[in-house]
Amino acid sequence: MRLGLVLGEAASGLRRNISMVISVVLVTFISLTFVGTAILLQQQIGQMKGYWYDRAQVTVSLCTATDSTGTCAQEEATDAQKGQVEAQLESTTLAPYIERYEFEDREQAFKNFQQSFKGSPIVDLASPEFLPESFRVKLKDPTQAAVLIESLSGIAGVQSVKDERAYLDPILNMLNVASYAAIGLAALMLIAAALLIATTIRLSAFSRRREIGIMRLVGASNRFIQTPFILEGVFASLIGSLLAGGAVVAIVHFFVRGYLVNSVGNSTGLVGVDDALIVVPILVAIGGVLAAGSAGVAISRYLKV
Repeated sequence: MRLGLVLGEAASGLRRNISMVISVVLVTFISLTFVGTAILLQQQIGQMKGYWYDRAQVTVSLCTATDSTGTCAQEEATDAQKGQVEAQLESTTLAPYIERYEFEDREQAFKNFQQSFKGSPIVDLASPEFLPESFRVKLKDPTQAAVLIESLSGIAGVQSVKDERAYLDPILNMLNVASYAAIGLAALMLIAAALLIATTIRLSAFSRRREIGIMRLVGASNRFIQTPFILEGVFASLIGSLLAGGAVVAIVHFFVRGYLVNSVGNSTGLVGVDDALIVVPILVAIGGVLAAGSAGVAISRYLKV
């Protein structure tokens, strides 16, 4: 098979059907951009779980003079009650689950509060006496938080025992829903792209039916006839795939590493450009296989008619 002749036929087909080629490029670009976004969202969920879940602590908040929740009766936790909580943390029942713990007094709690809400008007309204003292407990296995919650919740002077991972679950669930929605929309777009590629190839073959007839008369094999048409679909799809890869990299570079990092201020748990670059060859492979498969089926069925 002469490679130059095959590539020349494919280029000729692309020039003749330029409007359909542009349609294939756009549909492939949009669908694979959603595919890339869904992959990145799954990577983001995995990174957030790996980073934040390992650092999540159990917070044992103590009673204040203005609190009536838990075991509190608008009385501040006494030194004896604090000692009882610490004794429980060091007991043979809970110690095997605990990697370390530290006591946070009101002044330290207020400093952390000011740092967390820096620039917010709420900082001016707060004062140390309104913030509870607490024990910050780092577990060896964050999934065992229920053991601490059950053991410490009923102790006198304890306002609440909270697993910080509970604050992450709504965010991760939201990202999961967005990821599944992107996957569903991408699947529909990929089906549309496959049908559009198949239609483009059939129209291209119909417009060159006289040339195909001459090829058959001179003994050209079906493989020789099919290859230029398949290459047309693959070339158009690869352009869309590369554009989708560029869009995914741009989203990560400008939105995630630019806007989000500047807004959130913590880039450790966010995906980076390196993660996006890993996705690019996946998108190119999906686009090439999609185009080759749909174009191959379309031209094969046309030649059998």
